[in-house]
Amino acid sequence: MARDYPITHIGELASSISETHKFGKEQLIFLNTSDILHGKFLHRTYSAVRDWPGQAKKSIRKDDILFSEIRPANGRWAYVDQEADDFVVSTKLMVIRAKQDRIFPKFLYQFLTSSEITKWLQHLAESRSGTFPQITFDQVATLELPLPPLAEQKAIAAVLGALDDKIELNRRMNATLEAMARALFQSWFVDFDPVRAKLDGRPPVALDPATAALFPDSFQDSPLGHIPKGWKAQRLPDAIVVNPRRTLKSGTIAPYLDMKNLPTQGHSAVEVIDREFSSGTKFQNGDTLLARITPCLENGKTGYVDFLEDGQVGWGSTEYIVLAPKPPLPPQFGYLLARSEALRAHAIQNMTGTSGRQRVPSECFNTFWLAVPPSEVARRFDELTAPLMAKIKANSTESRTLAALRDTLLPKLLSGDCQIIV
Repeated sequence: MARDYPITHIGELASSISETHKFGKEQLIFLNTSDILHGKFLHRTYSAVRDWPGQAKKSIRKDDILFSEIRPANGRWAYVDQEADDFVVSTKLMVIRAKQDRIFPKFLYQFLTSSEITKWLQHLAESRSGTFPQITFDQVATLELPLPPLAEQKAIAAVLGALDDKIELNRRMNATLEAMARALFQSWFVDFDPVRAKLDGRPPVALDPATAALFPDSFQDSPLGHIPKGWKAQRLPDAIVVNPRRTLKSGTIAPYLDMKNLPTQGHSAVEVIDREFSSGTKFQNGDTLLARITPCLENGKTGYVDFLEDGQVGWGSTEYIVLAPKPPLPPQFGYLLARSEALRAHAIQNMTGTSGRQRVPSECFNTFWLAVPPSEVARRFDELTAPLMAKIKANSTESRTLAALRDTLLPKLLSGDCQIIV
């Protein structure tokens, strides 16, 4: 049976905090909007106080909610679940502090970051004039929510928080799996560690005898410099098709990936929607998408296409470069290459155009050389990394399912249609 909870405005339950940090410590942790994503701090940026003369930075404390004022639907929010005396945050981060005698902070956080609310805030932001879609706390304060008793708020937050915890566990697992794949790519195809070990008379680290036997024990000269004996030095387009031809008829409804949903970390797309094809970059499973335009390239926007049906063609921004490895290289080789420092540096150095609208010309990859291994090495690399990519995909799929479940549960819990015994 549905229950009638009192409808209350957020402005009655929380306030926006803009206190300037007193800078009493030698080292502080500065969080920008790019340092938080879907509830977690991505990393901590340490800076000395002297780096910020005359610049106001907000102080925060435990149980505060951080929410980006710019593009509120982009997932740049976090819950402060630790003591935060050493933290300062960007003036572009809204600091929302719950009145804890009336509302449980994590319950408020779950409400503010639900899909329905963030989409509404994005709508409000886009209705304002200005360079970026932006919101103010005054707009947030007008939001209404049914307010259960504190005990029920805590129970609701615990249920939804358990889903968030599993999503976060999947994120961390995916980061570890990708780090393993990238480390193997770097070791085999950039640093040539197995070859150097055998040249020095040492067994290659962490390789079984059969895999180690695939690598030579000497180098040869090439246009790329010293590469393993028997390998080929090839220009990138000779080993990887750049912007391969894919067919999609105009007017066809097909999966569409917007630039904003191309990930900056990890390979899984944030959101893919069905949309009528007009003009754009076309791709299929196994392709790698690399943002060609500033600042998306510098920010790391790169993705691996594994979300389509067999034989299906998707499409997206015209600002994508598509990489499709040729045999014997496996598809994930293109993605791991696109995440490598060497290729990213080469692309950034070759950007052309006016400031703020620079792009990477596809032709610049004609001067990027690769060490291409024999088919046996490429096949073994595929055997070791394909399961990692498959597990990342499975975790990402599960996380999207859990997020959808969380967004479905919240309104039911607030309406009383779905009740928790406390």
